[in-house]
Amino acid sequence: MPSKRKLRVVKIGGNILDNPTRLEHFLARFAALESPKILVHGGGKLATQLAEQLGIPQTLVEGRRITDAETLRIAVMVYGGLVNKQIVAQLQALGTPALGLSGADGDLIRAHKRKNASIDYGWVGDIERVNEALLDRFLGQGLTPVISPLSHDGQGNMLNTNADTIAQEIAQAMSPAFYVELIYSFEKSGVLLDVQDEQSRIVQLDWPTYQQLRADQVITAGMIPKLDNAFAALKKGVRKVIIGQAEQLEKLIDGQAGTTIVLE
Repeated sequence: MPSKRKLRVVKIGGNILDNPTRLEHFLARFAALESPKILVHGGGKLATQLAEQLGIPQTLVEGRRITDAETLRIAVMVYGGLVNKQIVAQLQALGTPALGLSGADGDLIRAHKRKNASIDYGWVGDIERVNEALLDRFLGQGLTPVISPLSHDGQGNMLNTNADTIAQEIAQAMSPAFYVELIYSFEKSGVLLDVQDEQSRIVQLDWPTYQQLRADQVITAGMIPKLDNAFAALKKGVRKVIIGQAEQLEKLIDGQAGTTIVLE
């Protein structure tokens, strides 16, 4: 049986999206990666800034944003429009034939509105399925999908969806056909024992150690959902997961930087 082709699913987020220079450096490195590859991006702070300019109040509950109807409109405009197309245009200039997509395009990512007994998160989507056949066709045509953090419910509604989760679900969906490497890239050097000390990077993190560090509150806040997604991906067929700094993308892939996530 022939070996599977390698596919890299790279998620870019954090403060990189808000810094044009850092984003430019990252995209140059991403463009240099061998295809096939997929890029998933978050939204950065642009949506929050636009909401403030328009006088639309933003509500956070337990660190999670409530996406009301007005906030959803902004998210679609910024994530699916401005951020996505700027990234696509820059990749075209770098010689990468990129294709910008939201989860609604081609029925790429179907989701349902989040159900929570105590909190109404509004128009936030939890993913049901990924159209891996569509992505496979695009990749087969030499295209590089660039996917925004938006899904849809099949009933005509867009849904705001966590970009880390989208990257995980795409990586899982593609793993039967590809040897998939999932790379979470952001502004930090990896998973840190001390968020103020870049030298405290954990080189390799397994599931038992993660559970202990989480219980000890060494790993907290925004890193928890990222790591939950990373371990879920490994458990469902993704072959390799790395978390680290966007500007070190080549070293992350070569295992010379970042934090490699392993089950045991």
